Amino acid sequence: MNGTRASVRLSISSLRAHKRRFAGTFVAVLLGVAFLTGTLVMGDTLRASFDTMFTDANAGTDAVVRGADMITVAGETRGTRPPVSTALVKRIERTPGVAAAAPDIQGAGQLIGADGKPVGGQGPPTLAGNWIDDPELNPYRLAAGRAPAAPGEVVVNRGTADRGGLRIGDTTVLRTPDPVHVRIVGLATFGGQDGMGQVTYTAMTQADAEKYLTPKPGEASAIQVRAGPGTGQRELVDALRPVLPKGVEAITGQAAAAENRDMISGAFLGMFTTLLLVFSGIVLLVATFSIHNTFAIVVAQRTRENALLRALGAARRQVVVATLVEATAVAVIASAAGLAGGIGIAAGLQALFPAVGFPFPDGSLVIGAVSLLLPLAVGVLVCLGSALLPAVRAGRTAPLAALRESAVDDSGASRTRAVTGLVLLAASVGAVLGGTLAPSLWLSAVGAVAALAAFVILGPVAATYAVRTLGAPLGRLRGVTGGLARRNALRSPRRTASTATALMIGVAVVSLFTVFGASLKATMNRTVDRSFAGDVAISAPAFGAGGSGLSPRLAPAVGRLPQVATAVGLGKGVAEVDGAGRALTVTDPAALGRVFDLGRVDGSLTGLGTNGIAVSAAEAAERGLRPGSPVRLTFTDGARQDFTVRAVYDRPELAGDYVITRRAWAPHRAQDSDSLVAVSFAPGVSTADGKAAVAKTAAAYGNPDVQTRGEYAKSSAGAIDMMLTLVYALLALAVLIALLGIANTLTLALHERTRELGLLRAVGQTRSQLRSMVRWESVLVAAFGTAGGLLLGGFLGRVLVEASAGDTAVAFDLPPLRLLAVALVGIAAGALAGLRPARRAARLDVLRAIAAQ
Repeated sequence: MNGTRASVRLSISSLRAHKRRFAGTFVAVLLGVAFLTGTLVMGDTLRASFDTMFTDANAGTDAVVRGADMITVAGETRGTRPPVSTALVKRIERTPGVAAAAPDIQGAGQLIGADGKPVGGQGPPTLAGNWIDDPELNPYRLAAGRAPAAPGEVVVNRGTADRGGLRIGDTTVLRTPDPVHVRIVGLATFGGQDGMGQVTYTAMTQADAEKYLTPKPGEASAIQVRAGPGTGQRELVDALRPVLPKGVEAITGQAAAAENRDMISGAFLGMFTTLLLVFSGIVLLVATFSIHNTFAIVVAQRTRENALLRALGAARRQVVVATLVEATAVAVIASAAGLAGGIGIAAGLQALFPAVGFPFPDGSLVIGAVSLLLPLAVGVLVCLGSALLPAVRAGRTAPLAALRESAVDDSGASRTRAVTGLVLLAASVGAVLGGTLAPSLWLSAVGAVAALAAFVILGPVAATYAVRTLGAPLGRLRGVTGGLARRNALRSPRRTASTATALMIGVAVVSLFTVFGASLKATMNRTVDRSFAGDVAISAPAFGAGGSGLSPRLAPAVGRLPQVATAVGLGKGVAEVDGAGRALTVTDPAALGRVFDLGRVDGSLTGLGTNGIAVSAAEAAERGLRPGSPVRLTFTDGARQDFTVRAVYDRPELAGDYVITRRAWAPHRAQDSDSLVAVSFAPGVSTADGKAAVAKTAAAYGNPDVQTRGEYAKSSAGAIDMMLTLVYALLALAVLIALLGIANTLTLALHERTRELGLLRAVGQTRSQLRSMVRWESVLVAAFGTAGGLLLGGFLGRVLVEASAGDTAVAFDLPPLRLLAVALVGIAAGALAGLRPARRAARLDVLRAIAAQ
């Protein structure tokens, strides 16, 4: 016990005397914990805010009557249910325990703002529906104006009006997707907020909603029900079940609110917080290498001190405990500061996000116990784990080491390390190849982790050769100064590799996403070039879940132009194919073959009629289908119909896996819309003339974008650029920690080379030469880390591309200009990291430096 207390006192004294040594460690832990804390607090706050908002908005709805069956397509967060008859409202109102009931009609509707551009649609849905007069059943509350009472009158949520520059009394266009001229008569709130995040909502009269949002009058998405006094929600649902027809169900209002909350916020929050947690992990991994390097250098520099302690009777355990106590003290203080910083980050984002259009509802920050304890524990464990090996190494210091003149960690590349690293690298390549050919995402992931471990193990081996190669031009360009910088970087390959590894990980992740994004773009371009044989494409300016689509009447109108040879619209449908939910492409199959290159077609696309279907070759192979095979489709209205496969085609990239005619889809359709209209011009019509004619006709249908093939491919890749921008912003913190690690390592290395620097100054080296030497040493370390990161990132990018491809052919692409920019930024960052250590070295007093021990 006395020995432990002595170790603690010694550690505290050492920390007080050498605070600056641990500055880099302190900042790395602080930033990592702050990022993790901010992510958790922000996730809890968003979850609680959405929960409160939906609870308040649906407080008056005690039951919801809706279609019992639902068809869900893979990749979609919301399934499709059959409509219910509005005639049920009167039957429900006569049920004991019911105070009121009202039909709820919902569909897609996108408002055009005052500037002529659509509001919303970049992900969150753009909804339209009927205004419910009963204020307790309506989740929206009038904040200004009045409810719609006449045809063409609408109420919009206040957030949509603000973003679109719209006011009460303004007239505009609502895409349903057919353009409807409307006049705004009221503004509404949802659960006390301006809207459901960035979801837009437009409410019409019930007659208008039935006219524009449903295939026929007398249908609604659901029926909202309010209970009478003394009737609970579960009791109300039990009373409703006997009066409902087959295929219709009733659920409690609480259950419906929870489903809506999960649909709007659950998927988004899950993806958002998972993304942030992944990058928090990357930041902490980078911090781990920086922390480990700091303690490894400090232990190496204190070899004589630890040896003297051993010579005076200190046990190995006491030396280990002393080092770990230092790490614990730094970890606890830095983690506590990181908790405060993370709460500040969450508060700042809560204020910033609404200003940039991000859905962050109002409300106080929610700081749960897990959001505080988990980052604190992670910060302490990361710091202690990083310091463990250096602490054990310190405990193994021999007492005779006190007699040595120097105690620099000059360990380098051993044969065992080289063999181990090469074997692990070979195993990672084998795992990746196996995961690609199998295919197996987990096997590919194991290979990727093994590749990262191999790069870390091989770091000291590669450092010797890489620094010699990268630093070779320095001798000619910078003379003796460059040669000295190169030799300094070669002194301790393990230290150089460990310092560069943190930057290598940051650059590797940046390169990985750069390669993945470029590959997705190349795939999109190749898909358009290979499959799209038209001249222009008409598309709604939206991606994700938002937007209202294109009017099905647009393609026939464009097709009647003299400049146009063929115009075909691609609509969307949903059905169960032999029991599995599948997306359908609703189009004119005969015209489809003239505008899209479907590759080899077995059978015929003409004459599908009302009971024929075309299937992609991949889907046909999976289900054992061929021309003539029977297929049973179950539609959202509950109807079951047997179809016959009449064609199998090779290229489904733009056409989808299942194609049926509009006549086959018409009896089962909901709100009809096209996602794309492909146009080919008549012979002799130039692109400019044809595009102008098409754009003029399209203007009357909501003014959608008319794009050439190249423009269409580029706009389709817009989400990829947004993703890369977010990734680069999130990785900036990891790169910053890596640079702090380089700066801290250089500073500590200069401390142990104080006498050497003094001698260099004594024999004539100028201050500027000394600064240049230190800066170039930093650049060499950064260049080594950047080069390793580019190689690792390129390899992992290929793994990610192959793992995410599945049955789809993805084009692998290495963007040279972007990767060159990453390399230049990494090297420039190394030069930046060396500025402060270089200035400190240049300020050394020559005589004191020579006398230093």
